[in-house]
Amino acid sequence: MTTTTTTTATATARAGVEVRLEQLRRTYGSVTALDGLDLVLRPGEMVALLGPSGCGKTTALRLLAGLEDADGGRVVVGGQDVTRLPTNKRGMGMVFQAYSLFPHMTALQNVAFGLRLRKVSDRERTRRAGEVLELVGLSAQADRYAHQMSGGQQQRVALARALAIQPTVLLLDEPLSALDAKVRAQLRDEIRRVQLEVGTTTLFVTHDQEEALAIADRVGVMNAGRLEQLAPPTDVYHRPSSSFVAEFVGLSTKLPATVAGGRADVLGVSLPLVDAAAPPGPARAVVRPEAVGLAAAGPGETGPLVGTVVATSFLGAVSRVTVDLGPAGQALAQLPTSDVGGFAVGSRALVTLRPDAVVVLPPA
Repeated sequence: MTTTTTTTATATARAGVEVRLEQLRRTYGSVTALDGLDLVLRPGEMVALLGPSGCGKTTALRLLAGLEDADGGRVVVGGQDVTRLPTNKRGMGMVFQAYSLFPHMTALQNVAFGLRLRKVSDRERTRRAGEVLELVGLSAQADRYAHQMSGGQQQRVALARALAIQPTVLLLDEPLSALDAKVRAQLRDEIRRVQLEVGTTTLFVTHDQEEALAIADRVGVMNAGRLEQLAPPTDVYHRPSSSFVAEFVGLSTKLPATVAGGRADVLGVSLPLVDAAAPPGPARAVVRPEAVGLAAAGPGETGPLVGTVVATSFLGAVSRVTVDLGPAGQALAQLPTSDVGGFAVGSRALVTLRPDAVVVLPPA
C-alpha cells in the first residue's frame, strides 16, 4: 500500500464511537438468549465476544445491528438511543460467515453497492470503493467476479464493502469460519490491521478462542446469555474471573490442591493464587500446559508428580505430552518439540510446575 492511500483512507475514516448495550434481554419461547447483558465498547476498540454455541453472542450482535428486536434494555451508539431504529438507519457495517457477494458484479461494484444505495455520485463511489479495496490489498482484483476469487479474497471484498460506507460500528459475525486454517490466520491479522488503521469501533463474534485472543483489545466471554468476563486477552487467559472462564478459555490441567495462607499446595508444590482471597480448604488448581515441565524419572523414583506418559501430540514447533499421575489425574505439558524425544508413550516422567499464579476451582 502506498503512503498516499494510507493517509487518505485514514483521513476519511470516522472516529470511533462508544457503544453501550444496557440490560439487553432476548428470549425465544422458553429459551433465554440474553439475560440482562451489559456491554460497553470504547471508541475505536475491537471487542471479541467468545463463548459456546447458544451462549448469546450472535444474538447480542444482531440486536446491535437491528436485525432483531430486544425484549428489554437499550442499545446506545455514540450517545444516541438506537434501540427502535431500523437496521438501515443505524449506519452499521456488517460482515458475516457467508460472503454474500453479488455474482454479477465485480469486486469494485460489490464494494460500491452500499454507496450507490446512499446516492453517492458515480465518481465519488468509484474513488471510495477503490480506496478501500487497496486498504484490504485487492486493488489488482477490482475487475474480478466472485467466482474468479478465492474464499479469502471474497471475504476481503465483503470487509471492504462494509467499510466503504464509513460505518459508525463494524460488526463481524464468524467471518473466518468458512476458510481454511492458513487463510483464516492471515485474514484474521489483516482484519486487525485494517480495523486499527480505520479506527472503527468493532464487535467481533467468534467461537474460535485463538482468533479472539489474538486480535481483540478486550475479550468478552459469554455463558448462558450473560457476560462472565470482559478484559484484555492476557487477563482472560491468566486471570479468569470465574470458574467457567478458567475452564472454557485455553487448555489446562486441573490438579488437586489445598488452599491455605493465600497460596495453593498442588501435589506438594506451593504456588501463588490469582485470587489471594480464595477460601481455604480442598480445591482444584488450574495449571496451564506451558507452566508444566517434564524431566526423566529416575529408576524407582516415586511421588505424586511422577507418572506415565500416555499420549504425545506433535504441533510443529511445540508438542503436548499427557502424563497420567494416577489418583491426581492427568497433567498436560506443552514443550518445544526438540525436548519431547525422551518422553515416549509408556515412559516414566517427573512433572514440574512453574511458580505461576493459579486459579482454584471447587473440588470435583
